[in-house]
Amino acid sequence: MATVTRRASMTFYSDAVDHYSHRVRIVLAEKGVSVDVVNVNEHNRPHDLADLNPYNQLPVLVDRDLALYETKVMMEYLDERFPHPPLLPIYPVARAQARLLAYRIERDWLPDIDLILSGKGKEAAVQKARKDIRDNIITIAPVFNELPFFMSEEFSLLDCMLAPILWRLPIMGVELPERSCKGLIQYMDRLFHRDSFLASLTEPERDMRRRS
Repeated sequence: MATVTRRASMTFYSDAVDHYSHRVRIVLAEKGVSVDVVNVNEHNRPHDLADLNPYNQLPVLVDRDLALYETKVMMEYLDERFPHPPLLPIYPVARAQARLLAYRIERDWLPDIDLILSGKGKEAAVQKARKDIRDNIITIAPVFNELPFFMSEEFSLLDCMLAPILWRLPIMGVELPERSCKGLIQYMDRLFHRDSFLASLTEPERDMRRRS
């Protein structure tokens, strides 16, 4: 008798090296969601990607008839769809504050990070972006001396956003001073040994640290 392979109802079209895809993979792993992860690159893009995402970009999360193509929306959807463990605060004020922190990361950090990782920027612009990222990270480093996770006692969506960025610091050429970033470095160690983070890594992402 032939064995029938039952596919998950949720599919995640993911870029195996992109930090935006990585953040969602961490949430999926943290929630223990049954999902088919399809690693996509420029050479094997699905024909229906443009139908799923009007911008024809990755990542895309498909849950039955629903297709999501913005990662913060995906992350909050997963947190509401699978409420345990919760990854956003329960109370509205704390939830709004977490969303503002996420907005600041997106606005203040990601243009520089994307410039560096794209490999397309002029050297002077890349050097400036590298310095700005290092300065921004050093500025927030003291908060990790007080709490185990980013501005929280509990692992949250903010940590899911930060972890892929911090994991990529070596390939971005960003080095942190150990003395002033001791708490942050300990935080990174906690993140990188977390079961959900380990489960989220693709082989190309593992190679990012093997080469460092």
